[in-house]
Amino acid sequence: MVMNKNHRESLLTVLQSRRRLLLSGLAMFAMANRSVMAADGLLRTGQPQRKDAGRPRCVMIDPGHGGIDPGAIGHLGIEEKHVVLRIANKVRANLAMQPHIQTRLTREQDEFIPLFRRVELAQEHRADLFVSIHADGFTDASAAGASVFALSNRGASSAMAAYLSNRENAADDVAGAKYKQQDNYLQQVLFDLVQTDTIKNSLTLGRHLLNHIRPVHQLHSQHTEQAAFAVLKSASIPSVLVETSFITNHREEQLLETTDFQDRIALAISKGIMDFFDYYDAHERHFTSNSGG
Repeated sequence: MVMNKNHRESLLTVLQSRRRLLLSGLAMFAMANRSVMAADGLLRTGQPQRKDAGRPRCVMIDPGHGGIDPGAIGHLGIEEKHVVLRIANKVRANLAMQPHIQTRLTREQDEFIPLFRRVELAQEHRADLFVSIHADGFTDASAAGASVFALSNRGASSAMAAYLSNRENAADDVAGAKYKQQDNYLQQVLFDLVQTDTIKNSLTLGRHLLNHIRPVHQLHSQHTEQAAFAVLKSASIPSVLVETSFITNHREEQLLETTDFQDRIALAISKGIMDFFDYYDAHERHFTSNSGG
């Protein structure tokens, strides 16, 4: 039997509508069973709380780029992927001195890790925080300073945030089409269940990071920016992306190569993470005390 073009298009539309309806039904089922899923650890609430008594908090540090993806490249040929790995290792060393914090890296060497896999690694290790470390690249060499970004699903907070998120989200392009995102309609529905708390906590984490970066390095933006960074799209883990400096700025490219700056920026990131946990614990105790009375 031969179908004409209009008939084929009509049939395709019906099939797509049925698929959407099925997925919507599955999403409604998931929402109806949210409390059960949370109790089983299948759906967390976006809060950086301890899952087991006495279990250390887990922080996933993500050195951006790697392998066939060098990231931004400075005028002297310095590649972002190498600089951020060194900074990430220093953050891990700082946090290793805290008995209540366990730190993992998404990559420990010069290798390519797809964006979605970086998010998966944080989830597999039951991370409480995700911090992605980068070094800005921009078309204007005068752009300078550090920035911290959280996720936004309502558009970027600035033109620079939009530019950087588009650039970072293109990281998988170097590996070909197999890493392109697939249809994630159901995933998005489930993500919407918890994203409000997660983004709120991500913004709080960003504020603590900026408070510690400000004394050691100039800021490109004084507040936590927001954009649709793919690597920050964990439904339940507070996540931020730290742009430590502009590697495309002549002065900052040289700065990024120095051990002194790497030490200072890594310590600032580490202190921001520790402050965030202290802040959250204090507010959680205050809430519990007030609600119990």
